[in-house]
Amino acid sequence: MHLLVDRNVPLAEGFFGELGEVTRIPGREISAEHVRDKDALIVRSTTRVNADLLEGSRVRFVATCTIGTDHVDLDYLKDKGIGFASAPGSNAESVGDYVLASLMTLAQSEGVPLTERKVGILGAGNVGGRVWQRLAALGVDCLVCDPPRAEREAHNDFVGVDALIEQCDVLCVHTPLVREGNHPTHHLLDATRIDALAPGTWLVSAGRGECVDNDALHQRLIRRGDLRTVLDVWEGEPACDPGLMTKVDIATPHIAGHSLDGKMRGTEMAYQALVTHFGLPARHSVALLQPGPWLREITLDSDTPPLEALSIAIRGCYDIRRDMASFLRYVDYYGTSTGFDRYRSEYPVRREFSTVSVRLEGGEADHSLRTLLEAAGFSVAA
Repeated sequence: MHLLVDRNVPLAEGFFGELGEVTRIPGREISAEHVRDKDALIVRSTTRVNADLLEGSRVRFVATCTIGTDHVDLDYLKDKGIGFASAPGSNAESVGDYVLASLMTLAQSEGVPLTERKVGILGAGNVGGRVWQRLAALGVDCLVCDPPRAEREAHNDFVGVDALIEQCDVLCVHTPLVREGNHPTHHLLDATRIDALAPGTWLVSAGRGECVDNDALHQRLIRRGDLRTVLDVWEGEPACDPGLMTKVDIATPHIAGHSLDGKMRGTEMAYQALVTHFGLPARHSVALLQPGPWLREITLDSDTPPLEALSIAIRGCYDIRRDMASFLRYVDYYGTSTGFDRYRSEYPVRREFSTVSVRLEGGEADHSLRTLLEAAGFSVAA
């Protein structure tokens, strides 16, 4: 078997090496010529998988190591009898870490506790649902909008988009990109809704770039400059609006889900689906192949104020400010598109909060301190 695997997929040789020859190419560079003689294709979100790429090839199985599938022509694969798998939920914890790090950074910059904000979550799937779960466990008041789930679940407390805009001072966007049907999400936050955001609203977009009208957001920030904004996803990636980058508070190049742990889970899910498709035994797992984290434990005094302890633990594991500073340096040096892709391909190792244990010493820890740290995703030892 000959497999073509995106260069940004970790542990590929460990998982797929014994199955045959593995060729590695950057995802955005994968072409029809590259896949012509391949039996299987393993990608991430930067590769457009469609007839232009696969027609005339011998590819019989495609997997994307990502939650989203809008970069894959599923109808074409089905029509051609090509097996397919995605990795739903693989990077949900990683995005949850990113969102919490973003919100804590904004809260600290404004000198207000995160628990005093009311958060509206657009989309309660694998990612949004876990963000909701974490914030609620932290004691943050949340409202959630998810029309497809509202239709499926007879008894729920979901609200509409406009109700979120009216009632919340934080919006977190985690919807998939849907262009047709009863609940399209393309420009879900359009010019009208962006204009309706109350001054001082925090907007975090870490789902799909096209769900937020980037031009309308840019114009709002130019005219009024009264929103706090975190954008990890952009319209037209990687050729996104460089002017908008300079206006937002935190700008990153679609790396919210780029923890090593999330990527490794995606690789494992693709591997499991591939061996099942070809009727082969599964011999490998993340547990056997993953490296240990660089930072294993943080020690804090048990008298540390809970929100201060949470901030220290988050910054120790993942300082989102470094991502923004590094990304903007890449853009300044390489240009927008090349800098965007290059930072993603050279992304530094980042581990999830769950890989770090917080040890509390010096006496009996306040119950709220332990609860807060565990709610954020850390393990706690005393």
